[in-house]
Amino acid sequence: MADATQTPAPQGATGVLVLADGTVIWGKGFGAEGQAVGEVCFNTAMTGYQEVMTDPSYASQIITFTFPHIGNVGANYEDLEADNPFALGCIVRQDVTEPSNFRAVQSFDAWMRANGRIGLAGVDTRALTRKIREAGAPNGVIAHNAKGDFDIEALLAEARAWPGLEGMDLAKEVSCHQMYRWSGGRWKLGAGYGEAEEDESRPHVVAIDYGSKRNIFRNLADAGARVTVLPATSTYDEVMAHHPDGIFLSNGPGDPAATGTYAVPVIRQLLETKKPLFGICLGHQLLGLAVGATTTKMHQGHRGANHPVKRLEDGRVEITSMNHGFAVEAETLPDNARPTHISLFDGSLAGLELTDRPAFSVQYHPEASPGPQDSTYLFEKFVDQLQK
Repeated sequence: MADATQTPAPQGATGVLVLADGTVIWGKGFGAEGQAVGEVCFNTAMTGYQEVMTDPSYASQIITFTFPHIGNVGANYEDLEADNPFALGCIVRQDVTEPSNFRAVQSFDAWMRANGRIGLAGVDTRALTRKIREAGAPNGVIAHNAKGDFDIEALLAEARAWPGLEGMDLAKEVSCHQMYRWSGGRWKLGAGYGEAEEDESRPHVVAIDYGSKRNIFRNLADAGARVTVLPATSTYDEVMAHHPDGIFLSNGPGDPAATGTYAVPVIRQLLETKKPLFGICLGHQLLGLAVGATTTKMHQGHRGANHPVKRLEDGRVEITSMNHGFAVEAETLPDNARPTHISLFDGSLAGLELTDRPAFSVQYHPEASPGPQDSTYLFEKFVDQLQK
């Protein structure tokens, strides 16, 4: 890691990361050429890099993968959580190799290039991760130029000018633009994704899309629900026009307080119907705000597929997948809300439930299957409430 005053690129460097504090990190660029500015975070998952890159919750973020062998299984058309990647780019330790997996249809490098995303390889990701842990997630610019031609001072100015995620509403940018009925089933080896059962007698869930992952809807369908997806800015009347048996609040990017300016009033109205409500990640934070709790930006956030969470009801520990940079402050929960889960990494709130109506939420991603089935009971619990 060099200071911004040391501008000459080392021989062979075709990529660079410039942080707002002046740190310059050189490497080998891959994927698309160009530059992008955002928050630099780290993810500790050993698998699922394609799912991570396409998770809308990573909008405006540059991901440092702590696992060194990223890209070794290539890319395919099935392991996508959205149509396009939302993470701006990624930083990896080892050079991206040709894929070695029977499901691969192209290399990770080619997939990144085709989707306009920038990669930086050959970086000491352990040192960068330690820097983020100690100083917090910084703003930065990732850049790739095949000729190694970079204006470091201009990149530094761009990193310092970027306002950061706090106060930023990104849900509107990543949400769907119109209503649709979810139809996909869960994946099976050799068969791909099935179709959800078209049964009008199934309980009906209206999902508000703040930046949803596809596998959430697959799990809702597998648990026995039929799902209609609505945009993030949908009103109470627009939601209720679909006659839902229950409401789902999806994950998503950005500051929950900013998204809450339009989402929270709607959620409060929906809570008054006393219909079952389930939230994940940003949906969890928005439910917290709706009942009067507060959210704060975390020092480094939680991102990975190995996060232990304690279920307070019985002490059971679930291995979970997490991706969030904001958290609900447990001490601000009102009397009619109780904590249900806590992170065993730092004690932060990982789940809540209302005591006067059927509404609950979790900060982690039960659909991501890190356990792999430690948390699927949450979808079953929600659908059971709908049937009652």
